[in-house]
Amino acid sequence: MTMAAAIQRRTADTRTWSNASRIAGVDIFHDLAAAEAIWRGFETPQQSFTPYQRFDFLAAWQRQVGEREGLRPFIVVAHDAERRPLLLLPLAIESRWGARCASFMGGKHSTFNMALCERDFAANATEADLAALIGSIKDRSRVDALVLHQQPLRWQDLPNPLALLPRQPAANDCPLLVIEPGAAPVDLISNSFRRRLKGKERKLKLLPGFRYYVATESADIRRLLDWFFRLKPQRMAEQKLPNVFAEPGVEQFIRTACLTPLADGTRHAIDIHALECDEEIIAIFAGVADGHRFSMMFNTYTMSGNAKYSPGLILMRDIIDRHAAENYRALDLGIGSDEYKRLFCKDDEAIFDSFIPLSLRGRLAATALSGLNRAKRTVKHNAALFEIAQNLRSMFR
Repeated sequence: MTMAAAIQRRTADTRTWSNASRIAGVDIFHDLAAAEAIWRGFETPQQSFTPYQRFDFLAAWQRQVGEREGLRPFIVVAHDAERRPLLLLPLAIESRWGARCASFMGGKHSTFNMALCERDFAANATEADLAALIGSIKDRSRVDALVLHQQPLRWQDLPNPLALLPRQPAANDCPLLVIEPGAAPVDLISNSFRRRLKGKERKLKLLPGFRYYVATESADIRRLLDWFFRLKPQRMAEQKLPNVFAEPGVEQFIRTACLTPLADGTRHAIDIHALECDEEIIAIFAGVADGHRFSMMFNTYTMSGNAKYSPGLILMRDIIDRHAAENYRALDLGIGSDEYKRLFCKDDEAIFDSFIPLSLRGRLAATALSGLNRAKRTVKHNAALFEIAQNLRSMFR
């Protein structure tokens, strides 16, 4: 093909692309404050977003964790021909396999990742829209690859537009409890399991001041977090697990998010549910919520004798019953296959990853990262291989 023909072909492709796609272009921000107004504009019931992509949650993570890791914000806003925002991708740039890769902000602390989308765009996005998005990012930046981990196929009643990109199953699925409208308590947790928990709870109810509550006062939130950050390292050492909460900036991020009230005043960027009595804190579960779904982030429970009464399971039952009464439609305990999650979450939600090369260097990195994730999934879904991997991890640790 001659140079003139190549240019003509490119021009024709661009014309078809712009006619078929609602996305007319993108703006890229490297500063949180510059993107804040547009970002918060996506955080309404009329839009599609997960609570892990709220500005208050990710701004706390970027300032406390991302900056310490040398990650630079890469916030992509796609707009239509009238410059109305259609989609916001909250990404950060890091170097991986010798390439500049843009990944979702939040790192390992964000269970689900997704773009924030205008509702109609989420419902009706096409492959042409996604081609326009990727093409604009490629033209407007020096990023080599998009590395987009842990995305749900849908959120609430809308599809995830990024599922139109090339994708593969994530290393883990997410255990999920679906809450049907008007579900009876026995439909959520069986009568036999409830009776067992009730028997254990009777012992705890003998403790003076025993109660379940969601922390709303700053003093209670700080007190619960002080206890958590003292106790959790002991729990993780007991399980021979690395203490992810000791990594630089993580404690500050969690404290900031737990103390940041959302604009509607109904909750915080991270909510803390607790069981306690006058003498001690017994258990906590912390997570994010959006009026439709509760998603657990971290938890722990006492190391006193009260631990034998399964306070973590009792607290989980209380959280489920509370959110069902508030007309929530789903609840998850985080991605992974821990046994206690299966006591409550009987379904599985498929999660996917996308590795999108934008350059030759990015193609090499995307291929390597895609292969690595496929290998992780193979290991985690094969009992024998998973046991070998766990034993090797313990040996090296």
